[in-house]
Amino acid sequence: MGYPGINKQVHRKGRFDMTRCLMPLFALALASAVAIGGCVERRLRINTAPQGATVILNDQEIGASPVTVPFNWYGDYWVRISKDGYATLDTHRKLKAPLHDYFPFDFFAQILYPGRIVDSYEWNFELAFKEYPARDTLIENAQFLQNQLEQRSLTPPSR
Repeated sequence: MGYPGINKQVHRKGRFDMTRCLMPLFALALASAVAIGGCVERRLRINTAPQGATVILNDQEIGASPVTVPFNWYGDYWVRISKDGYATLDTHRKLKAPLHDYFPFDFFAQILYPGRIVDSYEWNFELAFKEYPARDTLIENAQFLQNQLEQRSLTPPSR
């Protein structure tokens, strides 16, 4: 039987119900922890020798070296680096995830930890000078290919 004007958080014996009072407070504390939780910033810096080379990462041009880009996932990346006068470099590189990015540590690092975590990686590439074949070699190769083409055109197709 209820009495008008009596707080519902008071027991019949007049004792204060701590559970009902602390639950909203606990929910508010948890919501605050999630809202102001930390974050993980991931950055990849790509350097080349010589500088100024065009860098393409996973089919997306990201700029001229040295260049720093944010990234969202770890794993295999396709890298293409090119510059006039140098041989184009096509390669793959892997980014290995740190411990705080594995379950269950990722929850604490990305949600509950109040600070900011910065994962910074650096890749260095050296480009080789582009070697052009000598003029005589080009002419010899062209004559060889022309001879092969002429021999094929003289042979009748097989049935």
